[in-house]
Amino acid sequence: MFRLLITRFSAMGDVAMTVPVVHSLASQHPDMRITMLTKKELKPFFDWMPANVEVLGVDLSKYDGMIGLEKLFDELKQRKFDAMADFHDVLRTKYLRSRFKLSGVKTVKIDKGRDDKKGLLGKGMDTEALMPTTDRYVETLRKLNLEVTLDFERAFDPREEDYAPVFRRVGRKRAGDVWMGVAPFAAHESKIYPLPKMHEVVQTLANNDVRVFLFGAGEQEKSLLESWEGPNVMSVCGKLGGLHNEMLLMSKLDTMLAMDSANMHIAALVGTRVVSVWGATHPKAGFTPWHQPLDNIIQIESLSCRPCSVYGDKPCKFGDLRCMNEITPEMILKKLLP
Repeated sequence: MFRLLITRFSAMGDVAMTVPVVHSLASQHPDMRITMLTKKELKPFFDWMPANVEVLGVDLSKYDGMIGLEKLFDELKQRKFDAMADFHDVLRTKYLRSRFKLSGVKTVKIDKGRDDKKGLLGKGMDTEALMPTTDRYVETLRKLNLEVTLDFERAFDPREEDYAPVFRRVGRKRAGDVWMGVAPFAAHESKIYPLPKMHEVVQTLANNDVRVFLFGAGEQEKSLLESWEGPNVMSVCGKLGGLHNEMLLMSKLDTMLAMDSANMHIAALVGTRVVSVWGATHPKAGFTPWHQPLDNIIQIESLSCRPCSVYGDKPCKFGDLRCMNEITPEMILKKLLP
């Protein structure tokens, strides 16, 4: 039996994008034993994998520094892997890769296309779209002579899931109900639609008999989202018992409205329609959500400064985030309401 180790610790959205690849690989190679190494808090992404996938969710604080990484390697090598596919290529995984290589295990790493992504900056309208991240993962596996066709549809079949814990918290969806999710946050300011305008979007949806569920993480986001609660609007931040149940709720939504963020990718994994809002970053960089039409993307395409950043971690050179502020609530609502 061929034993493969795949590593990807972060970011959350990038780990979510491994799911279609790992699921497709495992389904098409049932005699292969696949171990997915990631952060423990991201393990629920893989709850619905085929039986030949083992997920190791680790607490990285317990493997800090070179001594910690050597400890992690010592634990992993006991599994006698035949190969390692590094989907991350950062210092932590480079160390593990080098140790496995020295021990005789074949190793390969992702080509992130860093130069191509830098070449995209300020030229979003004038360049071809870059390779999707999911395809970069597939190309990494091909370096091990592993062929995989991306045939992933959704993380699970809703007919086979136990929704009782979710319904106890939010109630049941009745025939004719319209449920939408809104995830207004992202890792960086330049990827967040102005919150007063997003609040306007939420209120308009609620006034049109749409039940809105607000998604977020952490105490600061939780506090703000709870301040938006009212008729037809409920924050589920920290209230569903974890990521697994959040994914179950997302699968019941008619639409998820999200930024270029992890929630955009998570909702796509469960087969929900995703409308995404893009500012400083650009869909052409390869981070679009799984199997979502480009028509569901909202952005100001005419701005020659876009994208100004691949990941959204650079300040706006104009200081006004025009890429977000020129998007009106009406533009978003047009995508959401009939």
